[in-house]
Amino acid sequence: MSKAEKTRQYIVEKTAPIFNTKGFAGTSLSDMTQATGLTKGSIYGNFANKDEVALACFDYNFKKVVGIIESALERESTYRGKLLVYTKIYDDFLSAPFPTGGCPVLNTAVESDDTHPDLRAKSAEAIGNWKNRISGILSKGIEAGEFKPGIDIEQTALTLIATIEGAIMIAKSTGKLNYRTAILNSIENMINAL
Repeated sequence: MSKAEKTRQYIVEKTAPIFNTKGFAGTSLSDMTQATGLTKGSIYGNFANKDEVALACFDYNFKKVVGIIESALERESTYRGKLLVYTKIYDDFLSAPFPTGGCPVLNTAVESDDTHPDLRAKSAEAIGNWKNRISGILSKGIEAGEFKPGIDIEQTALTLIATIEGAIMIAKSTGKLNYRTAILNSIENMINAL
């Protein structure tokens, strides 16, 4: 890595938790300079603007989540077990090395839906990738005889994602982790009924 690449990476690592916690609108230049110990000129000498930093931070946070999930998926030998990984991880994401602030897909999607087209595109792409990952697991599970034939794969994948993200949103909004657990238990029941 060049010095410039190392500096960019340093800025992203230090500001990613702030963007994921405070959001794009809530993160100030002062927050970024305080977190990095760098000047405004140093930050904007490496990034064109706050938008570019925010987009890089989303990528960084999302990559962390994908790494956690992929690692857990690799340890499972059945397709049902692979689907259940999502409920396990999201039920216990406080103990997993999740990005500070929680799920970056949920955080970014909610904030950027009407305010930041580039961040909205990033979150939409992440959701699409997630849907494709789950759809692939479902397809292979049907081929292997683990799931019933005739399942609407796309609908099931989207329902799983929406319910997981809804569980996180409800728990964060109410402060009641038992709500998240109850909803994730419903997802487990749904997966087991496939």
